[in-house]
Amino acid sequence: MSENKNDEDRLLDHSYDGIQEYDNPMPRWWLWLFYASIVFAVAYYFLPAPFGEGPGNVAEYEAAVAEFKASQPEPVMATISDDELEEMSEDAAQLAAGKVVYNANCQACHRPDGGGLIGPNLTDDAWIHGGRPSQIHLSVAQGVLAKGMPAWDRLLKPEQVNAVTAYVISLHDTHPKDAKAPEGIVAPDDDEGARAP
Repeated sequence: MSENKNDEDRLLDHSYDGIQEYDNPMPRWWLWLFYASIVFAVAYYFLPAPFGEGPGNVAEYEAAVAEFKASQPEPVMATISDDELEEMSEDAAQLAAGKVVYNANCQACHRPDGGGLIGPNLTDDAWIHGGRPSQIHLSVAQGVLAKGMPAWDRLLKPEQVNAVTAYVISLHDTHPKDAKAPEGIVAPDDDEGARAP
C-alpha cells in the first residue's frame, strides 16, 4: 500500500490525452556528466587540447596560411623587351603556340582574324593602351578590367602570355574583311611608342 502512495506522490497533476507521467528526476551521474561537459566546453574553447600546449587554434591556422602563401607565391610576369617580343612574333613555333592560346581565350572578343568584335581591332595601327610590343604584353598580362578583359597573367603561364602577345603582334597589317573601325591612338613611327609592323 505504501508503494502505491509513493507512486501517487510522484504522479504529476497534468495530463496529455488522458496520459499522466511520473516526476522522475535525472540520475545524479547523468547530471554530473552534463555539468562536466559544460566545464570542459568552456575550457576547450580557450585552451584547445592538449591543454596548455601548443600555440592554439588561431595561431595554428595563421601559421598554416602563411606556410601555404610561402609555397604558392603570387605570379610575377617576367620583364620582356620589345626586341624579344618582335623576335618571337617571327618564330613559327611561338606563333603556333600563341594562336592556340588566342583561339581559346581571345577570339570571342577580338574575332579569329583579330578584326575586333566586342574588343578592339588588333590588326590596325591604332592602340588604346599603347602599341609597342611591351605595352601590348602589359595589356594582355594585366588585362583591362573596365572593358571586361581579364588579367591573363593570373590565368595563363608566363610563356603563354608571351606567345599570345607575339601572335597579336603578328596580326598587324593583315587587313581582315569587315574589321572594326580603329580605336585609340595611332602608334607613332618613333622609338617612343611605335610598334614595328
